[in-house]
Amino acid sequence: MAHRSWSVQDAKNRFSEVVEAARRLPQTVTKHGKPAVVVMDVEEYERLRHLERAQAPSFVDALLAMPRDDGDFPRRNVRMRDLDL
Repeated sequence: MAHRSWSVQDAKNRFSEVVEAARRLPQTVTKHGKPAVVVMDVEEYERLRHLERAQAPSFVDALLAMPRDDGDFPRRNVRMRDLDL
């Protein structure tokens, strides 16, 4: 079965079918014709979460990657917001 798109109403009316299909391939649920959520198998979800955590740098790694000298670095030219104190 191919990846399928379901309207919210169809997904509500046929939820068991959506779940069964999602065990094979992720299923998209649309709201007002636009993708809103994806229903997927829990094992695939866990695999993706594990992959995401494995690729994300730790806070310590991010700190250690910061420049250690007092050199210049580019600053964005942004307008400071007004504060009413």
